[in-house]
Amino acid sequence: MVTSSFETRVPLHQQTFSLDHAAFTKLLTHTENLLIIQDLDGVCMGLVKDPLNREIHPSYVEAVTAYDGHFFVLTNGEHIGKRGINGIIEKALGKDVSDCHLPGLAAGGVQWQDRYGQLNHPGVSDDELIFLQSVPNRITTALREFLNNLNHGLSSEVLNHCINASVLDNVASPTANLNTFYEKLANPALYQQIQEHMKVLMDQLLTEAVEKGLGDSFFVHYAPNLGRNNNGDEAVWWANETTSGTTDFQFMLRGAIKEAGVLALLNRYYFKKIGVHPLGIGFNARQAPRTMDDMLALVKQDFDPAHMPLIIGVGDTVTSQAVETEDGLVFQRGGSDRNFLQLIQNIGHVFNNGNLVAYVDSSGGELKNRRPVQVETQNGISKVTQGPGDPRDNSDPLKLNVVFPGGHQQYCQIFETGAHGRRQL
Repeated sequence: MVTSSFETRVPLHQQTFSLDHAAFTKLLTHTENLLIIQDLDGVCMGLVKDPLNREIHPSYVEAVTAYDGHFFVLTNGEHIGKRGINGIIEKALGKDVSDCHLPGLAAGGVQWQDRYGQLNHPGVSDDELIFLQSVPNRITTALREFLNNLNHGLSSEVLNHCINASVLDNVASPTANLNTFYEKLANPALYQQIQEHMKVLMDQLLTEAVEKGLGDSFFVHYAPNLGRNNNGDEAVWWANETTSGTTDFQFMLRGAIKEAGVLALLNRYYFKKIGVHPLGIGFNARQAPRTMDDMLALVKQDFDPAHMPLIIGVGDTVTSQAVETEDGLVFQRGGSDRNFLQLIQNIGHVFNNGNLVAYVDSSGGELKNRRPVQVETQNGISKVTQGPGDPRDNSDPLKLNVVFPGGHQQYCQIFETGAHGRRQL
């Protein structure tokens, strides 16, 4: 797909791989009924191997306040804890976060926070949170026991560093993040053995949850992944000579999927706008339908088109991988942002309100598991010649309307420009 950087005669939501950032900025500035739903890692922060090293720019955090009521985050990370976004913001600002917390849903959609830092876990039971508390230690033990019997060549000091960096003790989404192992081992075959061992552990944890009467409480999110199999479970992207594949093994609460979070955020947006919760006051992501079609049907049924905002979804993790089968070439499509962006796009088609999907190219970060956007410039005109998916995948239903090949720095600059414009109105 080749798209000109300046297709001003065609609305952005009808374009694919557009580089018309001026038109995008204009929408941010002048759209009154606007709802931005945005991922965090790779979008407003660079991707790093160790989440403790993430940094966010103060000017971006301050710009968010200009979109008050029109901006929510939707992330698989968390607001709180030593690896949460709140601590990153406090470090960046050099002071208490106060009213500069990033409002929205974390842990895939089950951890809500407002701009003042008021936080809760809608729809989550105490028993579920207690079970989750045990997971980080289980990950630590599993890694240490497995690696003690593996000829990996790492010193004890480096091994301890890798394990400590890999275990994310999140409250609602404990995670094994294997980026550091991939870097230090520099051996895809050994790294894949660790991937396989983490997959075994995650399956074992799910079995133990069933034994404790929590059989419908949890699922495992693999990031990045290769979509879902016939059972609805996400498919691990195994490492090879060119990619680390799946790096994050997240043990998460059932219903904590980003597309469900879109419904919860839209419900809150309507309440602030018209004083009515279309899906009910206590609606949360865990109450959402399980399929994309049913989610869309619920929006059509309960949300008044007269008040539907222009929704802009912003993400950086969308995959498409070709697989040779007996029936020919099959494309496995995944990525932790894919489905929430797809739902936003589908809502736009149904309500004809110009919803946009924006893609931030995070391939320039420390993680080497995503394809870069290819851009060519001729006669002063820049064009995208290849997106982040497999170049042979011409039937991907998700259309990336606007792309930011310059990564989070480029996106944040545009976001801040839009914020400045809104303040001047």
